[in-house]
Amino acid sequence: MSTTHSSLSAAAASSDAAVPSLRQRLLGLAQGWLRFEVWPQALALLAARLYLFEVFFRSGLTKVQDWDATLFLFNEEYHVPVLPPELAAWMGTGGELGFSMLLALGLVTRPAAVGLFFVNAMAVISYPDLAPAALKDHHLWGVLAVLLAVFGGGRLSLDALAWRRWLSKAA
Repeated sequence: MSTTHSSLSAAAASSDAAVPSLRQRLLGLAQGWLRFEVWPQALALLAARLYLFEVFFRSGLTKVQDWDATLFLFNEEYHVPVLPPELAAWMGTGGELGFSMLLALGLVTRPAAVGLFFVNAMAVISYPDLAPAALKDHHLWGVLAVLLAVFGGGRLSLDALAWRRWLSKAA
């Protein structure tokens, strides 16, 4: 009889193992939700990166297209603290073009977002006659840059691709 009893216990244990527990089901649902949740976040971060790229890259191109006018503005209108006007013009234009391109690609996103945040902040500080509507735009760009600095480029970035490759090689 003890052989039959142990056989029945083993059969019951194996059937219990085949049916996932409530905890296992909840964990499976949570993991599925997390996989789904990443995509809207990735699309929102991509949209923020591309929006900032469009705004700052166009601004940088405008400065490059008429460098004499850019130098005039940095000498007469924009009052960048500490830096000589010509250096400020080079740094501002380079920051707008370089950091925005890095954001568009999602490459070193966090440092690029911090850099673009400071370019944006310097624009607000150095031009005191900024209209209230333009100031709101700068606030929006600053908030988006901070979000990208905190959350990174998201799943749809070269940063994420590099991390996935690095982690697969490390495993």
